[in-house]
Amino acid sequence: MMMRVLYVYCHPLDDSFHASIRKEALAGLAEAGHAVDLLDLYAENFDPVLSAERRRDYHDPERNRLNNQAYVDRLMAANALVVQFPTWSFGPPAMLKGWFDRMFGPGIALDLSDPRHARPMLKHIERITGIATYGRPRWQAIGMADPPRKIIKRYLPWFTGGRARVRYYALYHMNVATAERRGRFLAKVRREMSRF
Repeated sequence: MMMRVLYVYCHPLDDSFHASIRKEALAGLAEAGHAVDLLDLYAENFDPVLSAERRRDYHDPERNRLNNQAYVDRLMAANALVVQFPTWSFGPPAMLKGWFDRMFGPGIALDLSDPRHARPMLKHIERITGIATYGRPRWQAIGMADPPRKIIKRYLPWFTGGRARVRYYALYHMNVATAERRGRFLAKVRREMSRF
């Protein structure tokens, strides 16, 4: 089945290992015949700052949605979400965290008309995949509760009503990974995206 994939990419360098991961992932998605909307947060100069004005508008669903309309339209057009990022300080980059802060709010991803009972609004999202790298080994990430993994596997699926199928692919201790290990990870990403 053809999916409409919003591919959220967050890395500032166009010659990084992440650029190679993205190339393989997009090739795999193309092989599978999916339609991809690549949202490169750095290339598009996404503003991650929740300004004073945006914060004041945050709890007004219509104004919050309007403040983010261009990105809202892209999220609503998708039925699958891929998020690719490096892990910095045991979390996603500030740019990506800002996208989460702006996009997963009232009138966009959740209904807060009854603050005691928030309701998810992204029930059209059927699949979520995270692709991440870590500079540290997995045991250290586990010691910090591995926030990026939890964001992808627990936080984002809530907004779909728990309906989305979720996958997470991570390369830990990347800073000392051999060329062979990195190559295996690239091949795995391409293979898994071609089966998406």
